[in-house]
Amino acid sequence: MKRRNFIKSSSLLSSSFILPGFTFKPKKNVYNDKIKLSLVGCGGRGTGAVINALNADNNIELVSMCDVFPDKIKTSLNYLKDEFIGTSKIQVKDENCFSGFDGFKKTIDNADVVILATPPGFRPQHFEYAVNSSKHIFVEKPIATDITGIKRFFKSAKIVREKKLNVVVGLQRRYQPSYINTLKQVRRGLIGNITSGIVKWNSGGVWVKEREKTQTELEYQMRNWYYFNWLCGDHIVEQHIHNIDVANWFIDDFPISAQGMGGREVRTDKKYGHIFDHHYVEFKYKNGTTIHSQCRHQPGTFFEVNEKLIGTKGIVNLDDSGIVYITDHNRNIIYEYDPSDDKSPYQIEHDFLFKSIRQGDQIDNSEYAAKSNLASIMGRMATYTGKVIKLDDMLKINDSLVPQNLTWDSEPPIKPDANGNYEIPIPGNIV
Repeated sequence: MKRRNFIKSSSLLSSSFILPGFTFKPKKNVYNDKIKLSLVGCGGRGTGAVINALNADNNIELVSMCDVFPDKIKTSLNYLKDEFIGTSKIQVKDENCFSGFDGFKKTIDNADVVILATPPGFRPQHFEYAVNSSKHIFVEKPIATDITGIKRFFKSAKIVREKKLNVVVGLQRRYQPSYINTLKQVRRGLIGNITSGIVKWNSGGVWVKEREKTQTELEYQMRNWYYFNWLCGDHIVEQHIHNIDVANWFIDDFPISAQGMGGREVRTDKKYGHIFDHHYVEFKYKNGTTIHSQCRHQPGTFFEVNEKLIGTKGIVNLDDSGIVYITDHNRNIIYEYDPSDDKSPYQIEHDFLFKSIRQGDQIDNSEYAAKSNLASIMGRMATYTGKVIKLDDMLKINDSLVPQNLTWDSEPPIKPDANGNYEIPIPGNIV
């Protein structure tokens, strides 16, 4: 390989294609009032999103919070008070903290902008209410765990466009300078036409919370939401959506079919619910491109989260750390990107959101987020069934994993057997 020469583009935001769903019309500041912010879902990701939001604008305050668990509200609020000590940005009164399954409505009602960061199974319902209430929204990915939820989200997304609301979805690579500048090189033809690629999220897994004797089955599943499809969607949907979305973004299209394999090889204990610990999927696009997708949650294994896209003239290597390089087919490096001076994409996405609100513009990430989410679900269906899953067939399905109108007296949609084990998908046995 030739010696690396790091390249930094000076025109990060110069091209219209770099931020999909962003309509830019330079205007004066048309929104001068203090912006009131509410948080729905007080876990780590929601708390982090609040920090980013409050740092994105000087005239914004957090006024309301909700979570199904009161202890999570308390923990998050105390952390945020410490984070913003000496400022007036945390203005959450006790009467504006709402727990339970229906607290999101009052929380959203209190705000101009809402952050939706509950387990993703609830996202379509919360998004629908926020849109109908004409709120600007930051919504974490994924936006749904089932096809019914995707359809519900699409319906709300149509209203977003009609009302000219701002919606930013937490697929932060779309706002990451290294990815944006590399996409410019691809659009300029540096690697030719993309013919294939490999996208990966291989890691050791995430947290698990042991069952407590006093918990109902519903509370246990809610505390361990990552291991139940109705709440999480499996890790191919919850995490790997990032990498699948990058492939879709660079190809500028979405897959039309998927086939693959997966299972539970290491993470087999009943405490891990009923999701798989590994997936491998081949996504096919209508232009003939194939993306090889792999994700793994197996402790002690090799960690790798990245994307490689292969074109007729070269190869793109992307990494969420921001380090990027492009080679020709003789392995000569023809482009590199140094991310050392870049701002966090988690902050950038909020900077864009609040700037757009202030200027009376519109950012709407909802369509591509829903389509990449749908692709991730298609991959899950392929590994669960062992069959070829086609997009056209998926759109005819009216599945519904998530119960409506839940209360703490409700039964969860999946229940353990007498031994505490949950039914595991078996490829070949599922229609």
